[in-house]
Parts: sequence; structure tokens; C-alpha cells
Amino acid sequence: MDSLWLIAYVVLASAAIVQSLLVAINVYEHRRRALIRLRKLSYYAPTGRVHVFSPCKGLDANLEENLRALLTQDYPDYEVTFIVEDASDLACPVIRRAMAAYPRTPARLLVAGQAESCGQKVHNLRMATANLTAEIRHLAFFDSDSRPKPYWVRAAIYKHYLPRIGATTGYRWLIPQKPSMPNHLVCAINCNVMAVLGRESHHIVWGGSWAIRRETFEQLGIHEAWEGMLSDDLVASNRLRHSGLEVRFDPACVLTSPVDFDWSGMFDFVRRQYCITRHYAFHWWLLALVAATIGNLAWLVSLGLLACTMSGERSSAWLPTIAIGVLYGLGIYRGWAMQSLAVVYSPENLPKLRGVRRWHIWASPAVALVQWLGLIASAFGNHVKWRAIDYRLGADGRVLSKRILAS
Repeated sequence: MDSLWLIAYVVLASAAIVQSLLVAINVYEHRRRALIRLRKLSYYAPTGRVHVFSPCKGLDANLEENLRALLTQDYPDYEVTFIVEDASDLACPVIRRAMAAYPRTPARLLVAGQAESCGQKVHNLRMATANLTAEIRHLAFFDSDSRPKPYWVRAAIYKHYLPRIGATTGYRWLIPQKPSMPNHLVCAINCNVMAVLGRESHHIVWGGSWAIRRETFEQLGIHEAWEGMLSDDLVASNRLRHSGLEVRFDPACVLTSPVDFDWSGMFDFVRRQYCITRHYAFHWWLLALVAATIGNLAWLVSLGLLACTMSGERSSAWLPTIAIGVLYGLGIYRGWAMQSLAVVYSPENLPKLRGVRRWHIWASPAVALVQWLGLIASAFGNHVKWRAIDYRLGADGRVLSKRILAS
């Protein structure tokens, strides 16, 4: 029996080490490509008129600065549509001030009205993309709680000249507004997710920073596919995957986004991200759950075995010690490699990211454990709270009902 348990442990630890090694290799590739791509921004040439859509709700942190950055892109031919649910939204005065400050950039404010049978963001985007003018060649989508670099529009549409590229995507680099443990943990977890993105995005787009050719958007029927759905990006991702078109991740499309959570808010955020993924991209959610389970079980079992052997026969302590050492070493490298990109992705926020760096490098097992708990929590229930609305989802991701929560 002991030998069977030993074999099971060796298999578990080996699987966790191989998995960590593969992730470390992917992180190396992510870092290498990011440094190369961001040195070639001069190659990102204009390729036609771009229409940028930015759903807004409430007073996000640094909202006006974010919108001003969007309206001052170094792209000669683009326009912006800001979409709100209601004319009384607190974002409206901020949007109008930003548009007035930069009148040379064509921009408008669209009041979409309240969603009835889909997510509010999806409803806003459906209203905004319903009647596109003939000269539009590219559609780009931007979340107002993020800050784009001046070259964001150029980078978002640059690869669209390649027929096999269906869309370009970036991702978020979270910035803690306060040096709290929940903020540091969620920022490190976000980096773990971002670490799997290399040259390809595995057909996944992130709704806060992505772009698609107008003809591809229409051919794939994304506007129609959004009807009744909560997620905009994963619905588009599924259409792109079924079409066989690539989704290219471009480091130049990574946006910084501030966060400030307490413990409850942090767990709600992590669970929501994975719960939405479970409904719209079940195979990726299951893969993430299995991978996180293997890694965390290897840690927990190794620590338990080490404690048992230290109190008994110490000669057998070498096996869990080696497993712990290798897993921890790979975790240190992964954290260091990702956090070293803060100089590239968000140099202006380096002081705020020191705590995230410490957690991601030296406490990677704790970060992985919290991420695993969020994944496990996402396996239960079909309610998702998002922007003060509680949505109930069906198995296919359709919104079955919604309830407005107190702000």
C-alpha cells in the first residue's frame, strides 16, 4: 500500500513539475516576444479607418485621463463612440469634457438604454455597432477603466493585413490603488493568467482591448451572436475559433487598469472571471481547474509528507524536499519574469507594483492557492454580479434573468 501511495505521489509531483516547467517556458517566450515587439512600434502603420467603441458606466478611477488618452492616439484616421446606459450616468459629464478638450478627434456619446435580455455591456455594443458607416475598415473595443498607450490603435489593427489573422487582442496589467494584500494577490493572479499568452492567444480575446476587421466582424455574425449574452469577448472568441482564424496577442495592446478590492471584492472578481469562462469557454475553464488542482495538491501533499517524515523517519524527507524546492524555484522564476515586464508595460506605476512583485516572486504558492479557490468557487452557481447587476445565466451563457443591485 505504501508503495502505491509513493507511486501516486511521484506521479502527482512529476505532473506538477512538468506543468510548472511548461508555464515557465511560456513565460520566457512571453517576455522575449514582448521586449521584441515593443521595440518595433515604428512598423505599426495605419491601414484604414478605425471605429473605437468604449462602453462606460460610472466614475472609474482616472476616467477622464483614460478617455483623454484614447482621444489622443497617434493614428490619423479613427473615430470614437462612447456608450452609456443612461443620460444621467455619472460618466457623461466626464465624457463630454474629454470630447470638448480634443475636438479634432471625431467622437460621440451614445445613450443605449437599459438592457432587457442580455448583459448591459453587450447591449451597449450591439446598439453602437448596429449601423456602421461604409468607410469603417476596423472595429476596436476599449474598456474605459484602462489606460491606453498613444500607439494602442496602431497596434490593435496592425496585423489585420494578414488574411489568417481574425482579431488582435491585448490584456490588462492591474495596478493596485492601495498597498493591501487583496490588491497584491489579485494583481499577481492576473499576471498568472497573462503569462499563458505568447504569440498566440489560443483564440481568446479580452474585451477591454481588442480589434477586428469590419468584414470579419460581419461575416462571423458577431453582432447577432451577442444577442442574449453576458460576455462580449468570449462570444466573439468562440466565433473566431470556429472560423479557424487566428487571434494574435500583441504586447503593445496591453492596458493598465487600477484596482482596489477588499477580501470579499477580490474573491468576487476572481470567481466572476472564471464563472463567465465556465459558461462560454468550458474547455479552457476545465483545463485551468485541472492544472491548478494538480499544482496545489502537489504543494499540499508535499508539505504534509515533509511534516510527517520530519517527525518520523527523516531519511525519506528528501523526496518531498526536492519536489518543494523545484516547484518553488520555478515559481520564483515565473514571478520574476512576469514582474520584470512592469518596466515595459507600466513603468510609471513601478512604486505601486513593488508589493505585487514581492507576492508574485516570493509567495507564488499563496497566489496559486487563492487562484485555485476562485476556480473551485466558480464551479458552483449560475449567478454573476457585474457592475451592480446580478445576472442569472443558462448553461449556454444566455442571460435568463437579471436583478439591479444597490450601488
